[in-house]
Amino acid sequence: MAGVAVSTTINGDAVEYLCQPDETLLDVLRDRLGLTGAKEGCGTGDCGACSVIVDGRLVCSCLVLGAEAEGRKVETIEGMAHGDQLHPLQQKFLEHAALQCGICTPGFLIAAKDLLAKNPSPTEEEIRFGLAGNLCRCTGYDKIVRAVQDAAEVMKGA
Repeated sequence: MAGVAVSTTINGDAVEYLCQPDETLLDVLRDRLGLTGAKEGCGTGDCGACSVIVDGRLVCSCLVLGAEAEGRKVETIEGMAHGDQLHPLQQKFLEHAALQCGICTPGFLIAAKDLLAKNPSPTEEEIRFGLAGNLCRCTGYDKIVRAVQDAAEVMKGA
């Protein structure tokens, strides 16, 4: 099968790659580009572990073809921190112990980033609704919600 040439922007950087027509964006990110933050938890778009933002829209990268990234802007967990400076969401997840095994954490962080970009002052209910596409089998959700609430306050003040 012939490869598909793709030119895209990932975390602000121009990127070109070849992928198979049936290869998922998740597989391209992990296997071709070495961006292993997004995880495959289910492969069916039900768990959110592979969440990324494509053109400002939260998507499960296991459900998007790598070829569909052509000309688009992709944001992954690897683009959240700036050098050694963690994003406020990452810092608050650490402070609130809102992670355990780490499989779901990148997806939660990306979903929370997307939520706060659209709603900088969400209520607890709005946070829970905004993160409902992400599943965690370790932490429960209270610490995650508290971390997002705390990060929202910090980000409003910045």
